Amino acid sequence: METADKNPIFEQALPTTMLGAAFSFSERVYHTTVHEIRKSSGNAPLGILNEMLQTIMYVAMFYFLYQVIGLRSLAIQGDFILFLLTGVFLFLLHNRAIRSVLSSADATQPIMLHRPMTTMLSIASKALSGLYFQLSAAGLILFFVFIFRGGIELQDPFGLVLPVFTAWSSGIALGLVFLMVRPFAPKMVGLLSSVYMRANMITSGKAMPAAYMPAIMIDWFDWNPLFHAIDQARDATFVNYDTSVSSPTYALYFTLLFVLIGLMGEFWMRQNLSASWSNR
Repeated sequence: METADKNPIFEQALPTTMLGAAFSFSERVYHTTVHEIRKSSGNAPLGILNEMLQTIMYVAMFYFLYQVIGLRSLAIQGDFILFLLTGVFLFLLHNRAIRSVLSSADATQPIMLHRPMTTMLSIASKALSGLYFQLSAAGLILFFVFIFRGGIELQDPFGLVLPVFTAWSSGIALGLVFLMVRPFAPKMVGLLSSVYMRANMITSGKAMPAAYMPAIMIDWFDWNPLFHAIDQARDATFVNYDTSVSSPTYALYFTLLFVLIGLMGEFWMRQNLSASWSNR
């Protein structure tokens, strides 16, 4: 009788070219992402509904604060709902990307013993499933706003692509760094990531346009890539808002740097992992 390791069912042909390897990895990412989408909330429509409700709750909370407390004068002149959405959506997208990467399996997890599974596959599927839910929820919210209000006016719709991408990718970059440190200090990483995501309620600048802030406040916020992404998104959304405070490339450079650090740490961990790390 054939042993399991010699059974053709258990044998997998390895791609012999870079193109074949890329196609094989993309196929695995697709199937793993679909699995994550189904697993996260039972089915995709329910997950999208949950994300919609979360976004609507945040928008309603800030709408109440602006209207009741009298902060409406701090908003950009234009569509008030779009002003709230540009801040809330990118804030949720950024934090969701961090949580998605942190919930992926690192090099010390038992599932990494299975050859088709890799840390990059786990991270990519988690991040893409989170992006799918967030973009679907935002698209449905904008659709309902368009239907019930009779239209949406955006100065530069294509200009929103880069801020949305950098808000998401910078969250992935920070998540990679947190994931790299987690095997050594899991409790500290959990605390630091929670503090950072809660601090984004203020330091992201979603409640006040960057161009309206005094210079002393900007010095406290401009380290945050989400601050730049949100301000650039508002610059692309409103025709009467123009800012030179934020940078369209800062969040991109920040992402590249932290992704490089995170990938180097992940590579080192794969080469030097210890089974005892996962028991800390």
